Amino acid sequence: MFVGIRFAHNAGHQNALYAGLMQALEEGCDCAVSLDADLQDDIDAIDEMLVRFAEGAEVVYGVRDNRDSDTVFKRGTAEAFYGLMRRLGTEVVPDSADYRLMGRRSLQALSEYQETNLFLRGIVPALGFRTAKVYYRRGERFAGESKYPLGKMISFALEGITSFSIMPIRLVTFVGVLAILASVAMIVYALVSIVAGSVVPGWTSLMVSIWLVGGMVMVSLGIVGEYVGKTYLETKRRPRYVIGEVLD
Repeated sequence: MFVGIRFAHNAGHQNALYAGLMQALEEGCDCAVSLDADLQDDIDAIDEMLVRFAEGAEVVYGVRDNRDSDTVFKRGTAEAFYGLMRRLGTEVVPDSADYRLMGRRSLQALSEYQETNLFLRGIVPALGFRTAKVYYRRGERFAGESKYPLGKMISFALEGITSFSIMPIRLVTFVGVLAILASVAMIVYALVSIVAGSVVPGWTSLMVSIWLVGGMVMVSLGIVGEYVGKTYLETKRRPRYVIGEVLD
């Protein structure tokens, strides 16, 4: 049986993936395998995924054993992203995108996640079921162009970070404390300079201070705004997507 889903309006990559998995669950599947449509993921790895599933793994990740097809920039940014996510306390599987097998129990658990801002690469490992990994070599893109240019990659990374960690807010607080300590030190330095009679008014130092403090305030507001915005989206409880047509 073949079933196709068409959204009434583009709802994004993660929502499309989620819709497909939920459709498979609704159809009564024992397990479902998700993969991108660019044909870069080796479909032969599915056989080994099924073996691991039969051995008791509820979630089986397809993990790339190389990044030869990526540019140096993309390899570097991917490694930095996974490293940052681990340091922020988010459980992710390095070099594993959305090529994975999920059993029925894990799909049912996934269906209970009601958040609007989906980041499946963080949600699936957080389910807590027994997992396994299958390594494969990713090939060249068969046709078309990547739908994830730099702008979307940055947006996706921010989505993952702010969906699973409050560490950036804590970091802002830490930086604010350091700034206060630095300003106290500068006050002491200024008082000592006045007593010593070596004060030289400087336009440069004033402008540097203004720009530094202003930049820190703007960055801090931006980070806090990310979380406020997500809270706003979650409280509206809008549907993640609207299915326009189901083809079977």
